Amino acid sequence: MINSIMDTLIDWIVKHAATAHWFIFASILLAGLNIPISADVIIIISAILAATVVPENVWLLFFSVFIGCALSAQLAYWTGRLIGPQLLRIRYFAKLLQPARLAKIQAFYENHGFSTLIIGRFIPFGVRNAIFMTTGISKANFGKFVLRDSIACFIWTATCFSIFYALGNNYQQLKAYVHIVNILLFAAFSIAVIAFVWYKKTRKKTVR
Repeated sequence: MINSIMDTLIDWIVKHAATAHWFIFASILLAGLNIPISADVIIIISAILAATVVPENVWLLFFSVFIGCALSAQLAYWTGRLIGPQLLRIRYFAKLLQPARLAKIQAFYENHGFSTLIIGRFIPFGVRNAIFMTTGISKANFGKFVLRDSIACFIWTATCFSIFYALGNNYQQLKAYVHIVNILLFAAFSIAVIAFVWYKKTRKKTVR
């Protein structure tokens, strides 16, 4: 079902490449409402279209991705903040937002807010939206969330868009490897963040 939705959406975007940025923007917004649309695949398709089919629209495509992803996160935040407890009664959301997962995400966000969002941006499989909705459920400061996530979102979208823009061919094969690429990017950023956190803790002990 999900694969069918994504395949139909991808075919539509490719066939309407000249105005694809509008479809891309709208699709990513829907992803923020937990509609089964992969933002990762949409970014890949956008980058490859920019590299091969409509190079004149490269900035339109990039900013449709970046702004769409940023607003999508805010939609997920407010969904969690306004109706989060009610959503947990629905089986799909109860599975996505398990109490143990919510507690871990909330605790990590409180201790490492910016790092949580940067790492979270590179994790697919629904984890990204779980972080945004959890942040809303916990009623974290919206202004700080927007500022932090806007930076994290730019880093993520710029990195992914640039990589696939450079590759720029055979989108069917690249689509098949999207999860592997995300895992590798996530691993690299995780190592960097863990090293940074370890350095800060070690430095505090040294100062004492």
